[in-house]
Amino acid sequence: MAEGHRERLRRRFQEENIDTIPDYIVLEMMLQGVLPRRDTREIGRELIRVFGGLPQVLDAPISELCKVPGMGESAAQFIKLIPSFYRRYCADKWKEPIIFSGVEDACKYLESRFIGYKSEVLIAMCMDANCKLIACRPVFEGSVNAVDVSVRAVLQFALAFNASRVIIGHNHLHGDAFPSYDDLETTKKIYNALAYVNIHLDDHIIVVENDHVSLAQSGFLPQAKTKEDK
Repeated sequence: MAEGHRERLRRRFQEENIDTIPDYIVLEMMLQGVLPRRDTREIGRELIRVFGGLPQVLDAPISELCKVPGMGESAAQFIKLIPSFYRRYCADKWKEPIIFSGVEDACKYLESRFIGYKSEVLIAMCMDANCKLIACRPVFEGSVNAVDVSVRAVLQFALAFNASRVIIGHNHLHGDAFPSYDDLETTKKIYNALAYVNIHLDDHIIVVENDHVSLAQSGFLPQAKTKEDK
């Protein structure tokens, strides 16, 4: 009976658009591989009842997921990996060489790199003189307004890859993407630190959910100081 049900479920996912399938059944299917001897339909129902929806389940802490009857640490860790898998999928879909032709290209690329993060993260993109991406990675996790750490992390990363240009981005966990006073002050320090070693900060992009603000596009990007000004 259980195997017959699972076969029907697999067939349903092959034949239907996943957007039309209820969240608890999506979870049921996802969990079958890690909980092969459990009634994953009931676990899926309980996850939705406790957390409210699929995004809330994926965002829930492992400790809270483990409290749901039938769930274990392995299943909870699997659920927590899904947003990270999707982030990697989105990033890897960009065909190399990746060359940013404008602000919107950079914003779109950066948005995909923040998927699944539930803490504030600073990401740096190193480029050559022609805006071809050389390297992109999180360089700091925590408060981006920890200025000394942020400046040092970006500078070390840019120098390690011999970058000519850099774009940085960070996520706001709540509210909107409009830059705070501290965001602007941090940007100034990073801009001038990079300029001192002849690396240009093209932009600082702030991302929140499906929104973003480009400091360059909005006129917030500072002017660099030269060595002679210091």
